[in-house]
Amino acid sequence: MIATRIENRVGGGIPDVHLLWDGLPFWMELKTTKNNSIKISPQQIAWNYKYSINGGLNFFLVKHLFWSDLFLFRGDQGSRLLDQGLCDLAPFYTLRVCDFTSLFASLRPIVLAHYKKKDPVT
Repeated sequence: MIATRIENRVGGGIPDVHLLWDGLPFWMELKTTKNNSIKISPQQIAWNYKYSINGGLNFFLVKHLFWSDLFLFRGDQGSRLLDQGLCDLAPFYTLRVCDFTSLFASLRPIVLAHYKKKDPVT
């Protein structure tokens, strides 16, 4: 896996990390919270939503600093995540895990499934 941290000080909403896993690309916006609210800019919401609905694979990864749990949301969920906060979104997160090892073990089938449905039928 290759992970590239993106430093974007100009804006535009581009996520924090671009990942390439066995030739399969995806993006992750990294967030933390001590409570229910998640700080997401309008540019981050727009970029992630547009990328997601156009067939790209991207996520919001939120680490709760008190519970230490990691919550993974699809890229099109940014607006909902901002408006409703972390605790109100249990039905909408893709994964909830306790550590990064579990995250990547659980994420792999999601990444593979996304690209498998994009393969042309032969």
